[in-house]
Amino acid sequence: MTAAPVSALALAGRSLRISRRQPDALITALMLPVMLMLIFVYFFGGAIDTGTAYVTYVVPGAMLLCAGFGAASTAVSVADDMKNGVIDRFRTLDIGGIPILAGHVTASVLRNLLSTTLVLAVALAIGFRPQAGPLAFLAAAGLLLAYITAISWLAAVLGLLAKSPEAAGGFTFLMMFLPYPSSAFVPIETMPGWLHGFADHQPLTPVIESLRALLLAQPAGNAPWVALTWCAGITAVAVTLAAVLFRGRTR
Repeated sequence: MTAAPVSALALAGRSLRISRRQPDALITALMLPVMLMLIFVYFFGGAIDTGTAYVTYVVPGAMLLCAGFGAASTAVSVADDMKNGVIDRFRTLDIGGIPILAGHVTASVLRNLLSTTLVLAVALAIGFRPQAGPLAFLAAAGLLLAYITAISWLAAVLGLLAKSPEAAGGFTFLMMFLPYPSSAFVPIETMPGWLHGFADHQPLTPVIESLRALLLAQPAGNAPWVALTWCAGITAVAVTLAAVLFRGRTR
C-alpha cells in the first residue's frame, strides 16, 4: 500500500532536480509573475480605480498568475518524459502511471509554493498589508494549495495530450490567460457587458474573491465553497483523464 506514495515522492525529487539543472526556466517561472505584478502596480495601477490601494487589490490575482506559469512547466515536463522514452524505463520498475504523474504534480506544487511566497514577499515590500488572522490566513493558504494542485493535474493532462514539449507549452496558454478575464486585475463591472457572464462564472473568479476576502478580513460569502468545489471538480476530472490518457499513451 505504501509503494505508490514512495514512488511519487521519489519522482517528485527527480522533477525538482531537473528544475535545478534548468535555472533559466526556473528563474523565469519565479520572476515573471513578480515582474507582471510590478508592471500592473506601477504602470497601470494609478489609472485603475478599485476603491483601495491597487497593490492590495492585485495580489490574489498575481498569486494565481504565478500558479499558471508554474503549471506550464509541468505540462512541458510530462510531454518531455512521454517523448524521450523515460516512461518505458519507469514501467519496467513496476511504477504505475498515477505515481509518475503525481511526482510531476508534487514538484509543481512545491515550485509554485516557492514562487507564491516570493510574490507575497515582494507585495509586502511594496505596500501590501494583509489583515487576516491566523485562521483566515490558513484558510487562504489551504485554498491556494487546492487551486495549485488542481491546475497542476490539469497541466499534466495537457502534457499527455501534447505530442511534443513545444506543443505542451502552447496548450498551457489558456491557463496563463484565464486570470485576465476575471476579477484579478480590474473589477468585473468595468469590463464590457458581454464579458461579465464569463468573468463572473469562470473558476478563477471565486478563488480570487475568496483569497482577497480572507487576506483582507472582508466578508467572503459563499465564494470559498464555490472555489473549493471548482478545485475539487477540476482535480477529480484531471486525475481521471490523466490515468486514462497515460494508459492509452503507454499501451
